[in-house]
Amino acid sequence: MIGIRRTFANLIRSNEGVGMVEFAFALPIVMAILLAGLELVNFVFAHMRINQIAITVADNAGRVRSGIDESNIYEVFAGADLVGGNLDFVNNGRIILSSLEPNGQTGSNAGQMINWQRCYGTMVVAPRYGTQGTGRTNASLSNGMGVNGNRITSAVGTAVMFVEVTYKYQPIMFDSFMRNRTTMRYEAAFNVRERTNQNITNIQNLTVRSC
Repeated sequence: MIGIRRTFANLIRSNEGVGMVEFAFALPIVMAILLAGLELVNFVFAHMRINQIAITVADNAGRVRSGIDESNIYEVFAGADLVGGNLDFVNNGRIILSSLEPNGQTGSNAGQMINWQRCYGTMVVAPRYGTQGTGRTNASLSNGMGVNGNRITSAVGTAVMFVEVTYKYQPIMFDSFMRNRTTMRYEAAFNVRERTNQNITNIQNLTVRSC
C-alpha cells in the first residue's frame, strides 16, 4: 500500500509532459489564427487585383487611338487575364466595358448613350447602368454612368471607357463558409485619347463578345 501511495504521490507532483499537453490545447487555436491570416491576405490581394483589372481595362481601351476594333477588345480582355493571375477570373468574374458618349440629341432628349458594350467572363451579371443602345434616343442617361454623387459623362466628340468588374471570391481555406457568399465589384472610367471615330469595327470578323 505504501508503495502504491508513493507512486500516486509522485504522479501528482510530476510536471513532465505538461508542455506537450499545453501545446496540444494551443495547436488548434494557433492553426486557426494562421489559416485565417492566410485567407485574409488572399482576400485583400483579390480585392486589389479586381480593382486593378477595372483600371487596366478602362485605361487600355481608352488608349486605342486610330479606331476601335473587335481585335482591340480581345487584346484588352487578354490583359485583364494577365492582371487577374491565378484568380480564375474568366470562370468566376465578369467585365462589362461600355463606350459612354453624347447621344447627339437636342432638347429634352439630350444626354449620354452607351454606343457599344462588350463583356468578358462567364459570371452572370447584368450591367448596372444600361445595355448597348441605352440613351441613344432619349435622356435616360442624361446624368451619365456611375454611382450617385460620382457620375461620369463624356464630352462632345469623344468617349469614356466605363468598366464594371464583378468577381465571386474563391477562398483558399474556408471554402464551405465563404464560397458564393462574397462578391467583389469595382468600377473605373478613362477618357478616350485622340480617337475621332468611336464606332466599333470588326475587320477580322471575330466573334463579338457582346453582353
